[in-house]
Amino acid sequence: MDEEPAKPGWFERLSTLLLREPEDREQLIELLYSAYERNLLDADALAMIEGVLQVSEMQVRDVMIPRAQMDVVDIADTPEQFIPFVIETAHSRFPVIDKDKDDIIGILLAKDLLRYYAGEEFNVRDMLRPAVFIPESKRLNVLLKEFRSNRNHIAIVVDEYGGVAGIVTIEDVLEQIVGEIEDEYDYDDGEGNIIRAPDGRFRVKAQAEIADFNEVMGTRFSDEDYDTVGGLVVSRFGRLPKRGEQVAFEGLKFSVLRADSRRLHSLIVERLEEEAASPA
Repeated sequence: MDEEPAKPGWFERLSTLLLREPEDREQLIELLYSAYERNLLDADALAMIEGVLQVSEMQVRDVMIPRAQMDVVDIADTPEQFIPFVIETAHSRFPVIDKDKDDIIGILLAKDLLRYYAGEEFNVRDMLRPAVFIPESKRLNVLLKEFRSNRNHIAIVVDEYGGVAGIVTIEDVLEQIVGEIEDEYDYDDGEGNIIRAPDGRFRVKAQAEIADFNEVMGTRFSDEDYDTVGGLVVSRFGRLPKRGEQVAFEGLKFSVLRADSRRLHSLIVERLEEEAASPA
């Protein structure tokens, strides 16, 4: 008995659709959405293709972590001084500075600190990896290719005057294609949408409903215009904010913990009145 021919995958079906040869980007997007509507592409595949197209037009300045939000290690500090900070922030890589953020002398990998705990002779300068410096205007698709070729995962972003403007990681680029990637900033989906941290602040998922947020925080935000905390915060910014940006209103400060080019994911919320009430 003859075997039935294998059904073509979504890529083969999409290739057949694209034989119409779109003449510009807009026609290509229309064809992709047509493929989605005809079930030739699923939603995830469509989002990834759109992300790839978007990356080719974006620059590093669009996704970088701004200078003010950079977590760095000072070369003058001893391991006993900076290791608690490394543990608290839980990043895998840290720019190392010599007193000033404009003077980055290398990158420290958190895993290299295992040598310190192993009791080996430890010198931070000897542990440093070379820092890669790139301009704010570099295209993300070019940066991704460089990340892949040199096996580097982090780069220092400099402005037109040579000053440090921020940092960018390979994760920041990939998230523009595949969406959010869970990392040291994220927390278990099984946990609640609103979680009180040991320091008294709250980690809040953008999808948390305003009614639930009001119950926990004792606030009275209306849910007539927005159903979620993310919608409320985005409305206050008037645009989609980037990671590290902050906005304060109604006695609360909202800091963006995680966001990509498509949506807001999570926030840190703290009460301003508690800070004002604390003794000087």
